[in-house]
Amino acid sequence: MRLFSRKPKQRLRELGESEAYHHSYGEPPRDVKIVKLEPRRPRYRQVLADGERMRQAFVQRLDNRDKEER
Repeated sequence: MRLFSRKPKQRLRELGESEAYHHSYGEPPRDVKIVKLEPRRPRYRQVLADGERMRQAFVQRLDNRDKEER
């Protein structure tokens, strides 16, 4: 015996994202503006692949720092 004898609703088609947003929140506020951003620039210049190149780069940075202090 069922407590509530409701049948599940069957939709004729699926809702799109904009329709679902509209059903949930209504119209978007007029003071909100959608802005398209430029792609971000790469974060790192070059990735050092092996330990030896990393060690050489570190030694070179130390040498450059010593030259700047003089």
